[in-house]
Amino acid sequence: MGTLLDNGIKPYNHYGAYLKQKYNGQKVFKVIVDGNFTCPNRDGSKGYGGCTYCNVDSFTPDTARKIPSIREQVESGIERARKSYGAEKFIIYFQPNTNTYAPTHLLKMMYDEALSIDPENTLGLSVGTRPDCLDFEKIALLESYTDRYDVDLEMGMESIYNDTLDKINRGCSHDEFVKTMDMLKDTPLELCVHTIFGFPWETEEMMLKYADEINRFPQIKFVKLHHLHIVEGSIMGVKYKREPFDLFSMEGYTDFLSKFIPRLRPDLIIQRIFGIADKELLIAPNWGFPKSGIQTYIDKGLEARKVVQGSLF
Repeated sequence: MGTLLDNGIKPYNHYGAYLKQKYNGQKVFKVIVDGNFTCPNRDGSKGYGGCTYCNVDSFTPDTARKIPSIREQVESGIERARKSYGAEKFIIYFQPNTNTYAPTHLLKMMYDEALSIDPENTLGLSVGTRPDCLDFEKIALLESYTDRYDVDLEMGMESIYNDTLDKINRGCSHDEFVKTMDMLKDTPLELCVHTIFGFPWETEEMMLKYADEINRFPQIKFVKLHHLHIVEGSIMGVKYKREPFDLFSMEGYTDFLSKFIPRLRPDLIIQRIFGIADKELLIAPNWGFPKSGIQTYIDKGLEARKVVQGSLF
């Protein structure tokens, strides 16, 4: 008979199962779009150099970086997803940098163009941004699409501690995150919050409290959980080469997740459970497995530890 995992049932609410159920078994794929945005923490509005862990290239596939126009990116992304993964329907995902960091009328032109490429097969819009780059006008723009599409607004919370946010040159406090969540209290948008675990000065107890903070906002529907990884081209990468510090091993991260996931609200959907960077950019930790191998290792580890999301909520 096999285990629950053998039958496709994970010990947490995972995004793949959510999409399959919501869209009646259709294969839904996110198509990444690079809108050539920058970030207020890079252009001088709030700071220079960006967050210390960040090299934006490490989070963007080469195919998105090298194609100039939105139309070309969407068309090639859809074609690739169909050929490689048998995708049937699509979510347009504005991912790199800060995708609400522009005047609202320009944002509308870009979102409209991307959504117009294959309207019959486009189900949703996903926009990644920072909490300090949203206001009521931009929120209203995103909400205006919800009568036609599922709209996923992804925000980087990263840490709940202002001391950490200062150390990583985030340029955005947790208080600003909370203020933005208040603006989104009754929104029809589907909110996704991104976290990073493993900053060397944060203890396990501190990181476990992220769950309590996420849980207190009922408007949050999705979470993306990442372990800290060090990449070339980042400030933290330079510091790590000079003075290496402890990072999660694959087993250690799995063990941490086995304590964290039971504390999450049982209704939350985990879009991603770990992060990964291009091999040529990754400095550490190198777990020695492809993405699928890491996913399998973590899932089997959580199952072996009898993890149940929400059991400690």
